[in-house]
Amino acid sequence: MYLTPDRIDAGMFCEASAVFEAGAEVLFFGVVRDHSQGRKVLYLDYEAYEPMAEKLLGEAIREASSKWPLVHARVLHRTGRVGLGEIAVALRVSAAHRDEAYKASRFLIEAIKHRVPIWKKEHFADGTCQWSLCPRDPENVKIPAASGIEAAAC
Repeated sequence: MYLTPDRIDAGMFCEASAVFEAGAEVLFFGVVRDHSQGRKVLYLDYEAYEPMAEKLLGEAIREASSKWPLVHARVLHRTGRVGLGEIAVALRVSAAHRDEAYKASRFLIEAIKHRVPIWKKEHFADGTCQWSLCPRDPENVKIPAASGIEAAAC
């Protein structure tokens, strides 16, 4: 499982595993901030085309593992309403050495942002909202018309 509607607990996500071949662990938390493009943000809503998002997140982890000798990689992304200061996405990458762990972590967050059908709607203090940049490569993301996801307007 890579998607969750539940709050991500940083402590639980970081709990040490008994994997002793990893000399490096890179943790990344994408946290909801209070501003975007000069505007005050109140909260975010995330929507996902879950079957495809789960599939593509798994593929991204497998691809990272084929590029770098990883010991372990984990991704967890929120769906639904996410408040200020809450974790929207968490990554944990373990490798024998830091270089591989850092590179794989960066690869994974970029893959999430550019390939995976997860959409972010920003809600602003002035009462407006807007969808943030979303993956729109038709080769990677095909959304069935019946999904109910509207990615153009609030």
